[in-house]
Amino acid sequence: MHMSTSIRVSDETKSKLTRLKRDDETWDEFLSRLANDEEPINVGAWSEEDADRARDAIERSRESFE
Repeated sequence: MHMSTSIRVSDETKSKLTRLKRDDETWDEFLSRLANDEEPINVGAWSEEDADRARDAIERSRESFE
């Protein structure tokens, strides 16, 4: 039996997902691909070093508000 589920997302999130979705796939196929560990989607192009620097900057920013 095939069940259907609705997922509410903001317009901004829907726009981001639409840019990642392939033209020839359904939303179900896209979300299945997104959730599949065997075929990860690399959205960003940051190196590990860049990501570490960004995490550090976010942490410092949060600390400054405490």
